Amino acid sequence: MKSRRNLAPVVALVLLSVAGAAFARSSDRRQAIDIEGGSAVYSTDDSRPTVLSGGVTITQGTLRITSSTAEITMVNGEAVRAVLRGGPVKMSQQLDDGTPMSSTSAAADYDMKADVVVLSGNVTVQQTRGTLTGDRVNYNMKTGQVASGAAAGGGRVKMHILPKNNAGTP
Repeated sequence: MKSRRNLAPVVALVLLSVAGAAFARSSDRRQAIDIEGGSAVYSTDDSRPTVLSGGVTITQGTLRITSSTAEITMVNGEAVRAVLRGGPVKMSQQLDDGTPMSSTSAAADYDMKADVVVLSGNVTVQQTRGTLTGDRVNYNMKTGQVASGAAAGGGRVKMHILPKNNAGTP
C-alpha cells in the first residue's frame, strides 16, 4: 500500500512549478508537505493513477493549493505526470521577496519528464506588480519560458503590469 507521504512530493512539485516563473519561495521546498482530501484511491503497482478527491488541500511552507481532484500517474515507480482539476484549482504562495502570488485555473497539468506545466481554463496569475489572464499558460521549468495565448495553443492573453516604482511621480 502506497502512503500519502510518498505522493506528497509529487503533488507539491506540480504546484510549486506553477509558481516557478515567479521565483517561488525556495525555502518552501524544504518544509513538510501536508495533503488532505475526502478520499484517495491507488493501486500497489503502476497499473492505475493515484486519485485524491473530495476537496484536496496541499500545503508546504507558504504554499497552499486547493482543487477538487489530484491524479498522479506513475511509471516504474516514478511519478511522470500530475493533473489537478476543478473547484477551480487555486494556489497561493509568498515569494522569496516576500510578495504574494496566486493563481486560479480549471486545471493544472505537470509533465514531469518534460518539466512542463500547463494551466488551462480561465487562467489568472496575480502578483503584486501585475496580472496575467488567458485560457492557457505553459511554463517550461527547464528553460524558464512562459507561453500564453496563441503561443500556448489557447485564445487571447491579457497582461496588466504596474510600474515598478511610483515614488516621485505626481
